[in-house]
Amino acid sequence: MSLPELVRRRLPDSPKKAAPPAPVPTRTIGWRVRLKRDRSLLLMVSPAILLLAVFAYVPMLGNVIAWQQYSPYTGFLHSPYVGWVNFERVFTNPLFVTAVENTLIITAFQLVFFFPIPILLALLLNSVVTPRLRTTIQSIVYLPHFFSWVLVVTLFQQIFGGAGLINQTLRDHGLAAGFDMMTNPDTFLVLITMQSVWKDAGWGIIIFLAALSTVPPEQYEAAAVDGANRWRRMWHISLPALRPVIILLLILRLGDALTVGFEQLILQRGAVGADVAEVIDTYVYYQGVVYGDWSFAAAAGLVKGVVSLGLVLGANKLAHVFGESGVYKRA
Repeated sequence: MSLPELVRRRLPDSPKKAAPPAPVPTRTIGWRVRLKRDRSLLLMVSPAILLLAVFAYVPMLGNVIAWQQYSPYTGFLHSPYVGWVNFERVFTNPLFVTAVENTLIITAFQLVFFFPIPILLALLLNSVVTPRLRTTIQSIVYLPHFFSWVLVVTLFQQIFGGAGLINQTLRDHGLAAGFDMMTNPDTFLVLITMQSVWKDAGWGIIIFLAALSTVPPEQYEAAAVDGANRWRRMWHISLPALRPVIILLLILRLGDALTVGFEQLILQRGAVGADVAEVIDTYVYYQGVVYGDWSFAAAAGLVKGVVSLGLVLGANKLAHVFGESGVYKRA
């Protein structure tokens, strides 16, 4: 008997591979069945869908004036077609370029100095042990969100203006003269960021506190038993719980990168000048509503919308690369 045959007889038979499980049969439900099943839910959301269609999607048809020499007296049905002339004017207009630069500078500055503040406030409030104290602080902090921008700018004018509280105090003590932060272009970026933080940072913590509320208290207790101090518990438990929400809000913030506070800036544009306060929204308003160049303003607004959509899709794709779901999940 040959050696290979002897070895083959000595070795046990290899186990047979198990057959793959049979696929579970799935039954496709027709749209009529789903419509009958979900008719109550569809009826409940139908008013919101109707409002969205009337006030969001139907007005999109008006973007056709971006390719016309539009006049409100003749209407878009009878306005002459001019092609891409208005878009060429947008990209070659130095004032529009200045508005884009100001918009990006304000967005980048607030992304660094404003976006993390609600996260820090939420972490601080989450560490407060007494629920009553936590509720009181939270109510006080997000109360300014309900103030209008007119009131916010007025309050800052009374504090930081030329005749404001700080200026009067400095003059009374002979420390400074002529301090007026409200009309100083060099400090305008800091000023509007301070206003945004005071008005909206408290409201932003609600989302992060809701995310932190999903963390089981047993995780903090187990970490404390294992010797983790407060900073380690925040770094290894609280921040990972906030990570999906932070990425989602960051994506949405990037989508609004070309949209900064229109009302806030138009109220203060005359005080500091258009060189630092002119953004895309105020530029489109003045070109379209004030000066009556509707087609040019529509082209500028359409460019802004397309770029914002691209930023959202790109940021969402980047979130998928890092393993997060983002705004929507891939099919």
